[in-house]
Amino acid sequence: MDDALITSPHGILMVLAGVTSFFFFLEKRTGWKLFNYFPPLLFIYLVPLVLSNTGIITNDSPVYSWMSGTILPMFLVIMLLDVDIVPAVRVMGRGIFVMLLGTVGVIIGAPIGYWVVKSHLGPEAWKGFGALAGSWIGGTGNMAAVSEGLHTSPTDFGLAAIADNFVYIIWLPIMLGSKNIAKWFNRFTRVDEKRIERLKQASGELIKDKGRMEMRHLLYLIFLGLFIAWVSGLISHQLPEVKPILTASAWKILLITTLGLILSTTPARRIPGSHSIAMALVYLFVANMGARAHVDDLAGQAPWFLLGAYIWIFVHGAFCLLGARLFRVDVHSTAIASAANIGGAASAPIVAAYHNESLVPVSILMALLGYAIGNYGAYAAAWLLHLVA
Repeated sequence: MDDALITSPHGILMVLAGVTSFFFFLEKRTGWKLFNYFPPLLFIYLVPLVLSNTGIITNDSPVYSWMSGTILPMFLVIMLLDVDIVPAVRVMGRGIFVMLLGTVGVIIGAPIGYWVVKSHLGPEAWKGFGALAGSWIGGTGNMAAVSEGLHTSPTDFGLAAIADNFVYIIWLPIMLGSKNIAKWFNRFTRVDEKRIERLKQASGELIKDKGRMEMRHLLYLIFLGLFIAWVSGLISHQLPEVKPILTASAWKILLITTLGLILSTTPARRIPGSHSIAMALVYLFVANMGARAHVDDLAGQAPWFLLGAYIWIFVHGAFCLLGARLFRVDVHSTAIASAANIGGAASAPIVAAYHNESLVPVSILMALLGYAIGNYGAYAAAWLLHLVA
């Protein structure tokens, strides 16, 4: 709105950074259990939404497009530097196949859930489902990246963010409670009990400290993020578009993902601080999407979008059960595999610690593996969603 109280790019960026930092400060300082059920991400989207729809800040500013064009590709590159695929595959063994089948469940479940509710949603709500597929295969960073590649509207992105959090409220307790049926589950999947002991032993050798972050490391990360984004932008405009899925923006995201994964095999992966910086930029981008959305469009569609998401998540769960049965995997690995998909790096360690603390390093690597495949899988889901739409 043109008559907003704050319209300058600097002022808007200040507000978004302030909102983002405030809720993490509040979570850390108070320890409120509220944040176990409604993570800061939800407030980081909703508060800028309220501010922009009540005239405090404008929802039409060049700073928003600048953040999409600069911040988003940079955090994607930095985030992928933490991915180390080979150790994750080696340690998890057959558990990786459960996670991959869970990913297939996300890809197939997306059009099923969308088909049930599409008549109650806007014509491009499938892009919101596509963005949510990015989160449910990888994490928040993937959701942001895929939404940009699909040109998802801020409103549909908001529906995805709300569904992500409200499904999490139901799904996380199920993953935690699955520990109580371990004996039955392991009989059902015919798991080898020795596998669990081998997994615990190998897990302790995984996570290595990168050391203390220094100023030069920040400069390295900024340069690498901007360089990969620049190269990807140049190449993406030379590739053929297959609209509405493989636009130049989508090609750019996929190229950044691929080049970022290649970079993660070099000594660049040992640069300290990459995960923290990437996550800070991710949440700033989420605040940016909230500020651009319109609350009237959001409210009417949210219940139907949420219903589609609940149908979708149980399709994912069925695929995880199928994977556990086929590959004879224990309940701990299965719960971690699902949490690594649906909740990413924030939730997988919580589930792992509840099941068995020695599996926390494995859970982190599985979540990072989700980052690696999240964008590719989400675009596959988006293609199916477009066919249904």
